Amino acid sequence: MRPTPPHTARHWDGSPAGTRHVRRSLQLSPDSASRLLRCGQSGRCCDCGNRIEWYHRTTEPPVRLHPQELPAARVPAACRWHVSSGVAYPAGDGSRWCRLPHAVVCPAQETPVPLALVQLRRSLAVNSRRLIDAGAFAPPPALALQDAPKPQPAVCRPARPIVQLLYVRYLAARAVDEIQCVTQTRQRHRCTRPLLTSDAPAGTWMLVPATATSGQLALPASVMAIYDLSRLPYTEQLRWRAQRCTRHAVTPAAADLAVTDWEPFDPLRHHEHIHARLPARARSWPARPARQGVQP
Repeated sequence: MRPTPPHTARHWDGSPAGTRHVRRSLQLSPDSASRLLRCGQSGRCCDCGNRIEWYHRTTEPPVRLHPQELPAARVPAACRWHVSSGVAYPAGDGSRWCRLPHAVVCPAQETPVPLALVQLRRSLAVNSRRLIDAGAFAPPPALALQDAPKPQPAVCRPARPIVQLLYVRYLAARAVDEIQCVTQTRQRHRCTRPLLTSDAPAGTWMLVPATATSGQLALPASVMAIYDLSRLPYTEQLRWRAQRCTRHAVTPAAADLAVTDWEPFDPLRHHEHIHARLPARARSWPARPARQGVQP
């Protein structure tokens, strides 16, 4: 890894203040399984609003790293990361600089921070306050306890459903109707269209044995609900697997801006996401009958 010390010219919100954008020529490998460029995908933390960078890992989901490199002497050995060929590794590479997970210095976290990184967390907390005061960031609302919550119709649908496509079962990161396209638009933003639209065939909710497609034994729960896409045409299943909307499915040259949310389903590790009944749009709770002699 080539050490690149952080540039001092930055705006108040942490974004670089460079006036000239230097274009770099990037190429994609022809035999790559994904068209996502192997580089850090910039973004902002949903808890504090500070800038972060997403990097791939070899076998686990992507990790959020602090956008600037830090001297390795200031960072504890357990918190050092390095990036090689666009892939993040949880260890130092022997250089004087290293990367740091954002969760270690996130001001929204209550976990203790190493003494050498206290000043960095304070500066990020000040920047979060500036973003909130300027209206550029809205912190997530706190969960307030209520003595008598108002009765509301409960939407019965799994937050992370189990989807079966191409004879493989995956655990989705969000509800079926909220799965978003990962393609980059011409404005260099992520496409906001969902995969499930009215102009495309939809899947079917089914109750199947609580096993994986790799031949594992069934769990004590007899059945589980899955969103079955195996009856759709092969091209539609490929579109769902690539996580592209109907508009970008016909433009394979468009690059991906985010990583697909599919996670191979394991009934032992993901047992809390197994539901033994089919989802419904909303539950209708029957009203209690009034007792005799008591006015309702």
